[in-house]
Amino acid sequence: MERAGIQLLFAGTIFSSAFLLFLVQPLIAKQILPWFGGSAAVWSICMVFFQAVLLAGYAYSDWVTRHLRVRVQAALHVGLLLASLAFLPLVVAARWKPTGAEDPTWLILGLLLATIGLPYFLLSTTGPLVQSWVARTPWSARVYRYFSLSNLASLLSLLSYPVLIEPRSSLLQQAQGWSWGYGAFVVLCAGTTLLVAYRWSEAVPASTSTATAGEETPPRWSDALLWLALPALASWLLLAVTNHITQNVAAVPFLWILPLSLYLFTFVLCFESDRWYRRGVFLPLTAGVLVLCAFGLQHHIGSDVRTGLPIYVGGLFVLCMFLHGETARLRPAPRYLTRFYLMLSLGGAIGGALVGLVAPHVLPAYYELGIGLTLTALAAVAVLRRRLWLRLSGVALAACCVFFLVAQIRSDRLGARHLVRSFYGALITFDVRRANPPSYVRLLSHGSIKHGEQFLDPLRRREPTTYYGATSGIGRAMAAAPDGPRRVGLIGLGAGTLATYGRSGDVYRIYEINPQVFELADSEFTFLRDSSAQTERVLGDARLALEREAPQGFDLLAVDAFSGDAVPVHLLTAEALDVYLRHMKPDGIVAFHVSNRYLELAPVVARIAALKGVHAVLVSDDAKESKWLNSTDWVLVARDPAVLAREPLRGAASPIALPANTRPWTDDFNNLLGVLK
Repeated sequence: MERAGIQLLFAGTIFSSAFLLFLVQPLIAKQILPWFGGSAAVWSICMVFFQAVLLAGYAYSDWVTRHLRVRVQAALHVGLLLASLAFLPLVVAARWKPTGAEDPTWLILGLLLATIGLPYFLLSTTGPLVQSWVARTPWSARVYRYFSLSNLASLLSLLSYPVLIEPRSSLLQQAQGWSWGYGAFVVLCAGTTLLVAYRWSEAVPASTSTATAGEETPPRWSDALLWLALPALASWLLLAVTNHITQNVAAVPFLWILPLSLYLFTFVLCFESDRWYRRGVFLPLTAGVLVLCAFGLQHHIGSDVRTGLPIYVGGLFVLCMFLHGETARLRPAPRYLTRFYLMLSLGGAIGGALVGLVAPHVLPAYYELGIGLTLTALAAVAVLRRRLWLRLSGVALAACCVFFLVAQIRSDRLGARHLVRSFYGALITFDVRRANPPSYVRLLSHGSIKHGEQFLDPLRRREPTTYYGATSGIGRAMAAAPDGPRRVGLIGLGAGTLATYGRSGDVYRIYEINPQVFELADSEFTFLRDSSAQTERVLGDARLALEREAPQGFDLLAVDAFSGDAVPVHLLTAEALDVYLRHMKPDGIVAFHVSNRYLELAPVVARIAALKGVHAVLVSDDAKESKWLNSTDWVLVARDPAVLAREPLRGAASPIALPANTRPWTDDFNNLLGVLK
């Protein structure tokens, strides 16, 4: 009974640390997202911080276990645990809100360090540190199963946040609940630490005892290099596959959870025991997946959800089983455990940084998946170096992946006029021939999302297309605007199609976060330069810019940013609507483009409009009368209901049904899962 209780204490400490570690990441990032305009860069900077602190935690665990006696380790660690309680509750102080003059990167890093730095650091140390203590106990042979347990906790945390926690609680409630959970973890971890110091302070890991020390050989440098390389490739493939399926297969919210869950699940299986990873099964599967995925990238196989998800997500599972399974086969004796975990963590951070931070600035499109497949084949050569025929097979696989990668690049170059990429994604422009009647058009696409289309015929190039026809909600709102000079705000530029509605004397103020969109709108399309309106440009996040600006007095404000998978929620909250209304004339209209294959956003807008005492209607247009327009949904919001009854809105607008018991979205509460179609 005593042994079972002690093992339960170890397991509970490791499980709680991993669960809280994964839970705090979305929680803290969501707190500060609206402060910095909801920019995607906020998430990236947070991830850099989390990876850096995780590495620091693993390095701490490695150092103290090799240089300090157990009782000194215990005194130091319990002292740090008690000191970390001063960081609670986990609520970012208002003094960290930006004024606009600071560098947001350093401000975000500073507030993260001040808010969560020490607790996150201690959570990061728990897994390897507690496992090093388990190695001193009589059941040290089972130490690596605790690593599997920590990954299981991470997986459960990942799944529980969007499904159970986010839909049912505000950010403040989440922060308070996490703080209580962390307090319980401190008690568990301190108890574990003191128990080890009391019971096994003089013991050494079983693997380093006199009886076995002569049999134990230090890891070879080649094995240590694979400790780094294999997890790096798994992390690389995780992000590369996630980018591919969310950009090129389907822009579905929460789709990124699926590959991350399988990635963590392979850790659970491979480190739980050796029975799950069998070379005889996974080596042939890995070879087949490498060829299929590389071939599919070049021939655009799996470009829809039904085929794309099985190919690429299933392929990721197989490849991560191979990479993590081979890593588990190389795990050292418990004496080298903390160094092993340090290398695993460093490898994961390197793989993530190369894809998340370096690739957008080096590669013109999403070629990192093809590169990752090639590197995985070469890793197989290194792992299976003792068998000539397996080495030759790995080299052949790598050559095959390179061939298809080159073919993919040539195919993209052949069809594209411009192919550019930045932190915000890859943009491509290309010309296509439409039939019935025949006509050439130029398209702007961001992955699977079309952001604009223009006729190349000079007689038709000022004609609004795609989502912006005269019968769409925005087209009707333009027609219903006052006859005199208009001041129009556009959140999201795309190809610049809405500028076709500009008249002499009008002013169009355009808010766009991606500078490359401005560049392509100028060089590849003529909507902006053909417009009779004067245009003003604001580079950066629209909400952040509008919060800083004096009231603009807009007759119409078009909010057009919700078609992709990464919905900028901060543009759809009650606080955001307050910002928009401050910039509107009394009879102005705020138009939300809510066309989306996967999300029902019209009730979200209607709910926040009702909360603010303004009126909202839905204008749906099936565009059956035109071959050049897409079906669209626009929600129009105005203070005066009479404005929404003007011609040509009368008859086209309809009320929006509000589901019962739905909460309005705020900066403190929003729930994408609740609006999935």
